[in-house]
Amino acid sequence: MPPVALVLVLIAAVLHAGWNVLLKTSGDPLRTAVRLQAIGTAVLVPLGVVAWFSLGRPPLDPVGVGLALLSGVLEAAYFVFLSAAYGRGDLSLVYPLARGSAPLLSVLIGIGLLGERLGLPAGVGVVCILTGILLVARPWRAIRVAGRHHRGAIGFALATGATIAAYSTVDRVGVRILEPWLYGSLLAVFATVILATAVAVGRRAGIIATRPPAARPTPLWRDGVAGVLSLTAYLLILFAYSLAPLAAVAPLRESGIVLAAAWGA
Repeated sequence: MPPVALVLVLIAAVLHAGWNVLLKTSGDPLRTAVRLQAIGTAVLVPLGVVAWFSLGRPPLDPVGVGLALLSGVLEAAYFVFLSAAYGRGDLSLVYPLARGSAPLLSVLIGIGLLGERLGLPAGVGVVCILTGILLVARPWRAIRVAGRHHRGAIGFALATGATIAAYSTVDRVGVRILEPWLYGSLLAVFATVILATAVAVGRRAGIIATRPPAARPTPLWRDGVAGVLSLTAYLLILFAYSLAPLAAVAPLRESGIVLAAAWGA
């Protein structure tokens, strides 16, 4: 992996753990997810538009736009599943399971579906990271000791991991078609609109549970910080995908598991 990609992924891991802490400790994780996504998009998209005009308005490849739309759907599902998991279980249970199951799937997809190849040092590194993730997450122990309530958290956490692996695969292809900053801007808009619509319709129809108002609602500035951290972290990952294989980036970005598990404990 190029050193630049390594630095980008490690910074993204720290930022990712940070905004997940803010999401988990909010009164309504799903409502907070909509707000942080909207605020982050409002910050990122104008910068993307300025960059697009300054570079002479390069054409938007329809395939790249389609992949950004598909990733937006998967990102919206990710936030719904993650918020449901946080509403049912602790951060130190949900975060390692969600983020720990994703890199294993991503490595299998990267090597089996995308035809990526890792050298011996990179392969050894990936195996060590995956082993460390499993030792921190200990999914076998969580499933064994969890009660009925926490089993719901485990199910949603694993569903979150599956969506992470899915949108990571889509994004790995997308950033090879469009510039990462442009792809990220489109993805942010699609994910925000789809997530806000799904939550509004789902709660009105009773498909998504509505939480009672928190005694102390989460301040808007806090959601703004979480939104900027979230999209900054993912933009860094998109740049890393344009430089390195999915099978190498996906496991390394989950090093934030250690931080989140420690904070939760």
